[in-house]
Amino acid sequence: MKKAIRLELAEARHMARAALQKAEQIGVKETVCVVDEGGYPLVLERMDGARITGPQIAWNKAFTASGHKRSTHLFTRAPDGPALPGNEAFGIQLSFEGRFAAFVGGYPIVVNGEVVGGIGLSGGNGEQDTHCGVAGLQALADLLQVQGYDVTVQADIKK
Repeated sequence: MKKAIRLELAEARHMARAALQKAEQIGVKETVCVVDEGGYPLVLERMDGARITGPQIAWNKAFTASGHKRSTHLFTRAPDGPALPGNEAFGIQLSFEGRFAAFVGGYPIVVNGEVVGGIGLSGGNGEQDTHCGVAGLQALADLLQVQGYDVTVQADIKK
């Protein structure tokens, strides 16, 4: 039997706070969603003034990153992104009733080599969403480091 590492609410809240602090720092109105390994939200927060479409988009990005175990922008990165026209997963964004996000802003949460959830951002441009997502991952890494856990902190994650 394999022991599972699970993301808990306090950790998800810590990540969301860090992502939103980064958003404030860089002057962008973001929505952040942190999901568990099944793609269900633990935390979903929209900054005052952020787009009303942000919660669904952030959730979709986090869902995709967690479920498919890769950063969402990697699906459409040229030349061999699997969701690009002519490639093996072209049209995948139509999966799961349109919930599959194949653009920048979703990152799997990888702890000790295992995907335990995802974080999704919506509201900024790709670079801004990335900065906020990586800030959330870094916050989790800092929090869990004292307990001996290794968290992957980077924008391009594929497990």
